[in-house]
Amino acid sequence: MTVRERIQLQEREILADCASFSSETRGRERPEEDSPLRTPYQRDRDRIIHCKSFRRLKHKTQVFLSPEGDHYRTRLTHTLEVAQIARTIARALCLNEDLTEAIALGHDLGHTPFGHAGERSLNELVPGGFRHYEQSVRVVEKLEKDGQGLNLTWEVRNGILCHTKGTEAATLEGRIVRLADRIAYINHDIDDAERAGVLHESDLPQEALRVLGETKSRRIDTLVLSAVENSTPQTIAMDQEVQEAFDCLYAFMFQSVYLNPKAKREERKVPFLMETLYRYLCKPDHLPEDMRAIAEKEGVERAACDYIAGMTDHYAVHLFQSLFVPKPWNTEVPLPQD
Repeated sequence: MTVRERIQLQEREILADCASFSSETRGRERPEEDSPLRTPYQRDRDRIIHCKSFRRLKHKTQVFLSPEGDHYRTRLTHTLEVAQIARTIARALCLNEDLTEAIALGHDLGHTPFGHAGERSLNELVPGGFRHYEQSVRVVEKLEKDGQGLNLTWEVRNGILCHTKGTEAATLEGRIVRLADRIAYINHDIDDAERAGVLHESDLPQEALRVLGETKSRRIDTLVLSAVENSTPQTIAMDQEVQEAFDCLYAFMFQSVYLNPKAKREERKVPFLMETLYRYLCKPDHLPEDMRAIAEKEGVERAACDYIAGMTDHYAVHLFQSLFVPKPWNTEVPLPQD
């Protein structure tokens, strides 16, 4: 018996009947030989961690554009917090923790630079619109590994696609990630907003805090415990009182932070930057070589979109400056030597 077979046997012994067993995956688009050490979901998790798109998340905005402080969240630290919360819920419910972790780690791979401001800009520019969850799937299916994709299992790709609004994931593990994503960003955005001076702890709605808790860790504990105690083999859910308090906290954050002029003042510059880069890159000879192959197959707009969506905040600003901001002329000419 291989290590993988032993792990899959343990899944049968430990996990709930409603869990997604790695031995029953719907498989990959391109069949592969089984690993002697890792289950299919473990291999997916590892492929995501080692891919270039995952590394770029460290320089992509979460809420505050390119924050200079060391302790603000980035898209990468957000992803890690989502994975931690999701794994805790999955473990408590005896669901597949490896599948849950793989979905969580991959859910934002397609996010644009400049957070949701960048996403809104591309959505207005690209024919057919732009949605980061669809782009995340495109990253793992077509863009990574020089166009080969990561060849992930169906369950991981479905969980990534369905991690936000709209149709729920087909697996309970995918539905856990959707909830964990929201739990993570609401609570860490409060932390970052307080650090930035955008809001103070006393501003938070007291009716929500009475149910959820006064501190970030207490709130996360309350939300996770409620999900563990109220989920069923059909759905991942919290009890009504906790859900209503959570919705109240979200509504407060939406008005006080996500639409706050102080927090978002730099975002008004994003549409111009994104559109300028997009128009420039919609000329095939302005695209890098690897993007030209996409332009030939799927159109230059698709290639320009893929290229911009993959940029970090820093790279997008640097490219814009190098293309459109004049550089100072160096007037210091060395004197001729005798």
